[in-house]
Amino acid sequence: MIIDRRSLAKAAAMVVTAGFLISTASAEEMKHVALPGNNVYPESIAAASDGTLYISGLASGGIYRVKPGASVAEEWIKPGAYDTRSTFGVLVDEAKGLLLVCSNDASGIGVPGPGAVPGTFIKGFDLKTGEGKLSVAFPKAGSICNDFAIAEDGSIFATNTSSPQILRLKPGSNELEVWLESADFNQPKEGAGLDGIAFGGDGNLYVNTYTNAELYRVDVKDGKPGNITKLKTSRPLKLADGLRSTGGQSFIMAEGSGSIDRLTVNGDEANVETIKEGLAGPTSVALVGNTYWVPEGQLAHLFDAKSGPPTLPFRIVGIPAGQ
Repeated sequence: MIIDRRSLAKAAAMVVTAGFLISTASAEEMKHVALPGNNVYPESIAAASDGTLYISGLASGGIYRVKPGASVAEEWIKPGAYDTRSTFGVLVDEAKGLLLVCSNDASGIGVPGPGAVPGTFIKGFDLKTGEGKLSVAFPKAGSICNDFAIAEDGSIFATNTSSPQILRLKPGSNELEVWLESADFNQPKEGAGLDGIAFGGDGNLYVNTYTNAELYRVDVKDGKPGNITKLKTSRPLKLADGLRSTGGQSFIMAEGSGSIDRLTVNGDEANVETIKEGLAGPTSVALVGNTYWVPEGQLAHLFDAKSGPPTLPFRIVGIPAGQ
């Protein structure tokens, strides 16, 4: 299945009016780091333990890096390098010394990206040298690799946005397996499905869906999937995107409608606390020290021509964690 571009345009258009409503006072408290290039449309962000940030580019491809204390981002992995196309989810795998990257041929949703390599891959780049070290293809044609989580045993889990699938790459393996595929994830007929993914402190896996904006828990026992539970959120979500654990049963999450949130799961319920509103299509969030770093994806301007051109430069925004 290929995600319907019209549905993404309609969903992404929701972020336009929310885009730049940041008050002057809030803007003064926030930090901004510009990304080089006019066609980035940042899709995901990840942080290493030393505070280095890595940002992907849905339209441009490649990976951008912000070193600790830097005020500007640099192009770290060139677009198209190591047979990459459009880059989506990114996650630092410190144990393996790799940056994990979702590489997708997104031409089916109107985003050609760099290069011409077909298919969907998990790519891994050496954190020290930037050299490509890992390349594993998704088994199903038309897949969209969206984001990652790493299990205690080192297994890499990835969401497939175009099918209700969670895939797993076991340590030492060079072949992805479909760990779980279920209609319980309510795959939309049009639009995007599974998106963010993270392990909770209870050892279970938590995922959200983009278009339907739902949150799920997948029970995990001995590495195998168990019950799937749709969690009741304290308020409706809108365009649920990147999801990261902050310890225990707490998570941070981006909503493409313009906010980043703190989620606290208690049983089958999740309390949603808005950290910051008025962002220009946030796609993910990473916590470094006392700062939330958020890429403003501005995806409405990519998928809906009526939205006009994006505001340049593309940027990531640093928000004090105390807000």
